[in-house]
Amino acid sequence: MNLPSRNLGLIYIAASLRAFGIGLLGVVLGVFLYREGFSSTVIGLVIAAGLAGSAAATVVTTLIADRLGRRKTLFVLSLLTVLGAVPLIFNMGATALIPLAFIGMVNGMGTDRSASFALEQAAIPGLVPDQRRTWTLAWYSVVLDSSGALGALAAALPVLEQRIWGIDLAASYRMLFAGYAALNVLSGIFYLLLSSDVEMVRSGSLEMAATSISPQTKSTVMKLSSLFAIDSFGGGFLTDALVSYWFFRRFGIAENKLAVLFALVHVLNALSHLGAAALARRIGLVNTMVFTHLPSSIFLVAAAFAPSARWAVVLFLLRESLVEMDVPTRQSYVAAVVRPSERTFASGVTNLTRNLSWAAASSVAGVFMQKVAFSAPLLLGGSLKILYDLLLYKSFRHVAPPEEK
Repeated sequence: MNLPSRNLGLIYIAASLRAFGIGLLGVVLGVFLYREGFSSTVIGLVIAAGLAGSAAATVVTTLIADRLGRRKTLFVLSLLTVLGAVPLIFNMGATALIPLAFIGMVNGMGTDRSASFALEQAAIPGLVPDQRRTWTLAWYSVVLDSSGALGALAAALPVLEQRIWGIDLAASYRMLFAGYAALNVLSGIFYLLLSSDVEMVRSGSLEMAATSISPQTKSTVMKLSSLFAIDSFGGGFLTDALVSYWFFRRFGIAENKLAVLFALVHVLNALSHLGAAALARRIGLVNTMVFTHLPSSIFLVAAAFAPSARWAVVLFLLRESLVEMDVPTRQSYVAAVVRPSERTFASGVTNLTRNLSWAAASSVAGVFMQKVAFSAPLLLGGSLKILYDLLLYKSFRHVAPPEEK
């Protein structure tokens, strides 16, 4: 196996372990905290703290990763994630839960949008030629969502263990969170096995990690980040943990059924990534991003008005079959419109913007659920995402990546 293929394989394996844990948390975090007696407001704050921690980590990663080394940075991020499991394992109150969720970057999104995710996006395009960039990122997204699907299925274990072996539900949850911590340690070990090809400074090259960022790149990245902020603020109302909690409270769907539902969600997400890469070859990256994401947001708004659990699930699944098609195309587009030496900056800034917006929305989503309307997050999130699609198309439909020129 040549070095680029080996490095891609190691990144895929490490990322899949991380995504398994994130898929797991996306289903159980909100329900677990509710069973522990926390209110919707506190649940929202915990999710927001985790996303804020991820945003802070993304800032640090953007500034130091290329100098410290991408491998070392990814390893440290994996170990920090373990701290997020501590208050869940040892039944700590909100006073400890919220700050440790921040430090441990607890991800209630259900999908991986971590600092590690941002750094991997910067490294992967450098391992393949431009013509393979979108497909490679699409397969990367397939790996993340497939592992997230398995993680979501694992969320059914506490209920099944209680029913089959009579294990106390709280104890089973804590064993699950201990497994989550172990997965992140293992992920970190795989990062240490990467070769120097993933680093910005390579043997025999004069290219330096601290290359200055061009004014054109700064302008492009700022425009994209502003638009991504709108999309992600909408997404912050729609973390898997909150949507799972919405299904649990609104329709009484139990954890084992939620596990199957969100596993199917991740499978649909994974398949959609490959469809996105194929479609992008025909109609372009920007068109693929907009024309798949827009109808998904319409399905989401419709789900808020669903008269029954069956209709809500159908509309939600229709949404999930399209909503992630903009992920590999967006990653590829960001990498394409900047120089290779600027990719850590571009990926870091755009992902930071998204994380901050997710955290801001998540912090008030629980309040909206509790004080305004229980389905308010779906309506607000869907509406903001529709606005994002329209503005993105208007601003970037004429800015083509190199392979489309």
